[in-house]
Amino acid sequence: MQFWSYLVYPESAHPFFFILHHTICGAIAAAGFGVLFNISFRSLPWCAVTGAIALAVRTYCLGLGWNLEASSFAAALTVGAVVQVLRTHTDISQNALDVVGCIPMIPGSFAAKAILGMFALTSTTPAGASETLIMSSQYALRVMFTIGAIGTGLAIPTLLLRVRVAK
Repeated sequence: MQFWSYLVYPESAHPFFFILHHTICGAIAAAGFGVLFNISFRSLPWCAVTGAIALAVRTYCLGLGWNLEASSFAAALTVGAVVQVLRTHTDISQNALDVVGCIPMIPGSFAAKAILGMFALTSTTPAGASETLIMSSQYALRVMFTIGAIGTGLAIPTLLLRVRVAK
């Protein structure tokens, strides 16, 4: 198999290359969101590191057979712990670094399918209304549970590893 065919069908490649592909894409996406969040150019590599870690862990967990919500939770938990360790090396907000690293894990295609399904139900005579409602509700629930898992995964290290200031 040629290397270029992997770019078209990445799931057919060796698992290492599949995880590497997601790691690189997560780094690029997180750095891009760092630019959108107006993070300094000097701190963009840290954004890329958190995005790479997030998608690498999530892809690895998905490869183990975990569902999307559990994989996203594990990845967010890992990113939260890494950001707590990196807080002395970066000059950006921990919350910004957490969010920028985890934004690439938001299931945008599921959200789009849920919204489009709900729009399809608003037509005057929806065809297959019950199936459309069930599918769009399932997509919406997966989006909500995944975002909840990401938020919980980010909150746990912050709460457990918070630096306590003596008064």
